[in-house]
Amino acid sequence: MTAPARSFSPRDPTDRKVLVTEVGTRDGFQAEPTPIPTATKVEILDALAAAGVPSFEATSFVSPRAVPQMADAAEVMARVARRPGVRLQALVPNARGAEAAAAARVDMIVCFVSASESHNEANLNKPIAGSLANVAEVARIARAAGIPLRGAVATAFGCPFEGDVPVDAVLRIVEAYVGEGVRHVSLGDTTGMATPPLVERAVEAIRGRFPAVEIALHFHNTRGIGLANVLAGLALGIREFESSIGGIGGCPFAPGATGNICTEDLVYLLHECGFETGIDLERLIAVARRVEEVVGHPLPGQVMKAGPRLRLHPIESVRRAVG
Repeated sequence: MTAPARSFSPRDPTDRKVLVTEVGTRDGFQAEPTPIPTATKVEILDALAAAGVPSFEATSFVSPRAVPQMADAAEVMARVARRPGVRLQALVPNARGAEAAAAARVDMIVCFVSASESHNEANLNKPIAGSLANVAEVARIARAAGIPLRGAVATAFGCPFEGDVPVDAVLRIVEAYVGEGVRHVSLGDTTGMATPPLVERAVEAIRGRFPAVEIALHFHNTRGIGLANVLAGLALGIREFESSIGGIGGCPFAPGATGNICTEDLVYLLHECGFETGIDLERLIAVARRVEEVVGHPLPGQVMKAGPRLRLHPIESVRRAVG
């Protein structure tokens, strides 16, 4: 197995390195009505890694009946290039998924539980207590395989069925993860309900109770403030964000959910603010345009359309005003 790409301090405000985890081939492609061919998924993963993306939630080992778009998870992991310093994660809902992920030699297993009972029932067909019991089984399998475990908290900033999610509900999930030895926790803004004050509230509450936990943030741009939430996270010292190439994606079990924050828009923001990602933005834009071709519909990414701020154009290429 490949070692994790990098380990950054989650709280040092002077740290200018940010880890970008790409989730488009999982969170994005699973939302497409027509399954993406395996060879194309592998092509996109390899192209993103070649552009310098260091971390991926590459696929998910879930029921092919529930999510047919992810039925080829094992084949994707078998065919994708393994690069030194690149972390390939896979999402799993239960012990069966964890066993399949371990057999596929993923670099990190990701388990997930919603902080909202209603969303957990819609997403996992279980109450939260049942999902936490699953986490214990997944943790056992991950430990036996020597694979690090990451815990994701869905609907951490709000639920489309229940509204505001109490911080204590988020802490309950994090506490269960910590009890199973999890050090990496991702807070998921599943339906784009996060705002900067809610981000600050959740991050500070987790740090107050579990100071050793490394926090990543996963935002959707449903209400147009995904990157504003990134800035709030950066100010809090968060140094890992999950995003989706071209802004593709959206939870199929949450009404009104749109795509994740866009990877190339995120990388552009980070670079313009003086942070380091190790990612080549121009090559990333080229991959985003390829993904748009693959899915056959426009994607919401902005930088893929306009290019970086200092990409110049010859004056002869534009019409002149007359009159």
